[in-house]
Amino acid sequence: MTDNTQKGDSSEKKPGSELLRLLGTASTVGINLVVSTFIGFAIGYYLLDRFLNTFPWFTAIFTLIGIAAGFKYLFKIASKASDNKDSGRDNEGSRGQGVK
Repeated sequence: MTDNTQKGDSSEKKPGSELLRLLGTASTVGINLVVSTFIGFAIGYYLLDRFLNTFPWFTAIFTLIGIAAGFKYLFKIASKASDNKDSGRDNEGSRGQGVK
């Protein structure tokens, strides 16, 4: 006879794991905002404006494109988190049931 009381249920989560996941997501979004803005600035300034002698134009344009890319990622992650939260709440009572 095997004693299964020592093995934890795989569906149980540790209390801090959800917090760590949220902190990881938040830090990823913050880092992505900074990095995408810097990449846009670098493309505008170092690759285009220095060689074409059009200093403020491409720097400003590509910095704004970098900021927009960062916010696009932010909204993508926020909508994914919102969808996961909504689907988790909707599927809570229907686990184990087939599609009708």
